[in-house]
Amino acid sequence: MSGTKLTREALPESDPEDTSEELTEVVCLESDLQDGQMMEVEVGQHSVLLTRSKGQYSAIGNQCTHYGAPLSKGQNSKQQSTIRQEKRVKRMGAAVPGDTNTVLLLGGGAASLICAETLRQENFGGRIIMVTKDDLLPYDKTRLSKVMNVENDSILLRRMEFFQQYDIEVWLRKEAVSVDTDKKKVTFDDGLVESYDQLLISTGCRAKGLDVPGMKLKNVLMLETPEDARHIHKACLGCNVVLVGTSFVGMEVASYLIDKSSSVTVIGSSELPYQNTLGREVGKVTMMMLSEKNVKFFMNDIVMEIKGVDGKVKEVVLKSGNVIQADVLIVGIGIKPNSEFLQGSKIQMDSKNFVTVDKYMRTNVPSVYCGGDLATFPLAMAKNRLVNIGHWQMAQAHARIAALNMLGKPTELSSVPFYWTVLLGKTIRYTGYGEGYTDIVIKGKFEDMKFLVLYIKNEEVIAAASLNYDPAVSAVAERFATGKTITKKEAESDTLSWLQLSQSTLSCAFSLNTSSVQR
Repeated sequence: MSGTKLTREALPESDPEDTSEELTEVVCLESDLQDGQMMEVEVGQHSVLLTRSKGQYSAIGNQCTHYGAPLSKGQNSKQQSTIRQEKRVKRMGAAVPGDTNTVLLLGGGAASLICAETLRQENFGGRIIMVTKDDLLPYDKTRLSKVMNVENDSILLRRMEFFQQYDIEVWLRKEAVSVDTDKKKVTFDDGLVESYDQLLISTGCRAKGLDVPGMKLKNVLMLETPEDARHIHKACLGCNVVLVGTSFVGMEVASYLIDKSSSVTVIGSSELPYQNTLGREVGKVTMMMLSEKNVKFFMNDIVMEIKGVDGKVKEVVLKSGNVIQADVLIVGIGIKPNSEFLQGSKIQMDSKNFVTVDKYMRTNVPSVYCGGDLATFPLAMAKNRLVNIGHWQMAQAHARIAALNMLGKPTELSSVPFYWTVLLGKTIRYTGYGEGYTDIVIKGKFEDMKFLVLYIKNEEVIAAASLNYDPAVSAVAERFATGKTITKKEAESDTLSWLQLSQSTLSCAFSLNTSSVQR
């Protein structure tokens, strides 16, 4: 029986100028890899993802481009031809001399970047200007709570050479102060006024502080930038740390600091972490995971006062009367939209000052679009209910849809929410929109740290979360994306045949499909 061979040339990590001897190894038997399957193999000291589709073998790097998770543990839902078409950087054009059409992108996050890339991929030849108040090029903000002692260069999504190559202007340290949609002009904080033909607003949100005495004491910190992340890392070393808030970011920071701080204490206003998003059951598991690492929790409580000595925080006073010693206080209680500059404009916002858009990412004003955390948009899988979802993957979807519609290519937003959080090296994955769920179905056992939770509303699955149960959530996302209903009866069945998963695949560690791949 013949085997499958890989050479060094197939390795994505190979240096094209490497003149060392070619390496060839037998990595498996043909019978070891069936059509549609994937396998992680070793060639030299490289880990490679070997896939087989329609009898053809392909080899790619076995690392998720987002966090380095092993792709071999996922669901292979792409055919080989599709994989070959979707390269890391698609063919892109540049500005065309004499084309004065201008797209102005407010904000320097993932939404603005993907909008700019999509425009150039679709042969837009006009001027593209990306404006950000940050002093950094677009970077991966989701990593700040996971790898806090981070260097700026390591989290950049694209380097300056990329923007220069494709004629994408980037203005750093500049902030919009007003928008005149009648004249199609934006005024910035330095007095500059810039005209636009199409405008994308993706200025995102910022952290919300505590409205209590002592908030301005030293070492009361919030996480918004790489500089903030590094400051928190340094300030917390060997110290007593108190975290206010049990959001995904808050729990990730707590997890990160466990082996760096003297103590970590979490204060939450609800009974359990993630209670309003993932429900009580997942919240209990999260609390248990961190409690076993000596993280202390004060739940159903709020901060009433922050006391300091010599201008620096020393105690946190809770409504319950508990007083917690603190060398550092980290606040992560929510966000505020960066939309003040839109006040007085004709752009419609909701009661919380998020910008309302339609399924084409258009605001109520012609030629003005909005995407990312700032947008309230109709979610197709939730019967077009208007929602605000601050997910990395969703921001990118918004941007692509906005760009296509700017170019007169009518395209509706149909993406399914998909995200994950990492705690103590374990990944909880989530897909769908579970708000208002009335029932849950649980596969596996919480005590075994291996489970799949299916959230039910009106006799249908509307969301799923899992731990060590991959690629089930990915498969659920794909069902959602194709518009297929998962009934409560299917969810309650003894088998998972409706997901087309074998039990042997459920111990996998990462999911890869068309709805979940992130840059």
